[in-house]
Amino acid sequence: MPILPPQPDIYPDGLLEQAGSGNDCSACWWALYTLPRREKDLMRRLQVMDIAHYGPLVKRRRRSPGGRVRTSQVPLFSGYVFLHGGEEHRQQALTTNCISRCLKIPNEEELVRDLRKIKRLIDSEAPLTPESRSEEGMRVRIRGGSLAGLEGTVIKRRGSERLLVVVEFLQQGASIQLDDFQVERIDG
Repeated sequence: MPILPPQPDIYPDGLLEQAGSGNDCSACWWALYTLPRREKDLMRRLQVMDIAHYGPLVKRRRRSPGGRVRTSQVPLFSGYVFLHGGEEHRQQALTTNCISRCLKIPNEEELVRDLRKIKRLIDSEAPLTPESRSEEGMRVRIRGGSLAGLEGTVIKRRGSERLLVVVEFLQQGASIQLDDFQVERIDG
């Protein structure tokens, strides 16, 4: 079986910056729930159709039975790709036969803000852990480094502190391991 080149997870490149500007009134955000294991196939087809989308991908390293380390890109939110466009783009996306259902995002500003945080975590290339549900905890902000200013919730996991960044619409997110000195508490 041929190995495909790495899949870009966002199209066009500046989508999250453009989408947050509020200039395009005809476009809105949709959560496309895909058929099992069809996220990257859907993103390839959307890119060919010139439809704006984002499906966060993270690197996963595994050892084969022979001992070789293999790196692959897997969806951070299994089964979801976010489409940015009008009703005609949604209809076009449905023709790909990769989509199970389509949900309109009620709070688009919150989604874009959350997706920007997730993209920033992925771009930092720090090891991420997908989190399937959000847990309550202390709200904090990272003090310095490449993730300075990023806000999230601290969760405890196996004795280490982790910062959880959640996409509220999905109640899913990613976490990164931090030390106490790297964060400051946010009151409110």
